[in-house]
Amino acid sequence: MTDQLPLDEATLVVATRTRAADGVVSLTLRHPDGEPLPSWTPGAHIDLLLGGDLIRQYSLCGDRVDRAAWRIAVLREPQGRGGSAYVHDFLPAGAAVRVRGPRNNFPLRPAARHLFIAGGVGITPILPMLADAEAAGADWRLLYGGRTRTSMAFLDRLAPYGDRVLVRPQDEFGLLDLAAFLGSPAEGTLVHACGPEPLLLAARDQCADWPPGTLGVERFAPVRAAEARPAEAFEVVLARAGLTLTVAPDRSVLETVQEAGVEVDSSCREGTCGTCETDVLDGTPDHRDSLLSEDERAAGDTMLICVSRSCGPRLVLDL
Repeated sequence: MTDQLPLDEATLVVATRTRAADGVVSLTLRHPDGEPLPSWTPGAHIDLLLGGDLIRQYSLCGDRVDRAAWRIAVLREPQGRGGSAYVHDFLPAGAAVRVRGPRNNFPLRPAARHLFIAGGVGITPILPMLADAEAAGADWRLLYGGRTRTSMAFLDRLAPYGDRVLVRPQDEFGLLDLAAFLGSPAEGTLVHACGPEPLLLAARDQCADWPPGTLGVERFAPVRAAEARPAEAFEVVLARAGLTLTVAPDRSVLETVQEAGVEVDSSCREGTCGTCETDVLDGTPDHRDSLLSEDERAAGDTMLICVSRSCGPRLVLDL
């Protein structure tokens, strides 16, 4: 038996499927031969490869010490692009599903004090963070909102934490009072938020006066730019492949590279998951993603090639 799967990609089995809340199903995934799964850290997600180009990311929300199983929870999105409907309609217990990962773009950074904000199914990456913060003896609190109490998953797992968890369904309390929860900027405190975009924007505004890097977020969807910048053609040099390609205004770097026969892992194709993140060896990226931090953007040594482009006529990538 190997220590862990060589998981960039593998086929797992849905061992159990349960209802976690209104419109939310929880799946436990195991290796069909009982092999241990790769280790992961709080905030990590996996890709479900659901056939064709249908690839979706879901946060791991189980016990990260348990190498025998991974757990995810999926909200059915009636206005979604088909991923959640596929999970709800075609992944019963016993079904096989191709999986890739894990990958972590939303890590729990060390701090003496943590403030967690979760909206709806955004509780999923937060759950393992709470367990790790608790194990580390950190001071922490959670503000958890949803439409109704019955729509909020995993309340049973939060109950043992007592008054450190504030459960605030909207039909009982209205919108989350972020100002009261966050209070004044505090040294040594980090804020972690996951949920719908309006919640994340509100958290960003509330943390505007906090030290840079205080707020970490996980998004379900890309940030919509207020004003789309025009796309121009530019040259991209693939250093390892020895190719020089022209990226047309109507093509992404990712599409151009893949059409040239160079394999690059990709998933969301909208700048949120980080699968296609690529090192930049020369040139200045025009960052159009919803994932990289301001510090990462300023450094300019990495980019998400599914959406980002070039500020100049030429980029050199580590591909």
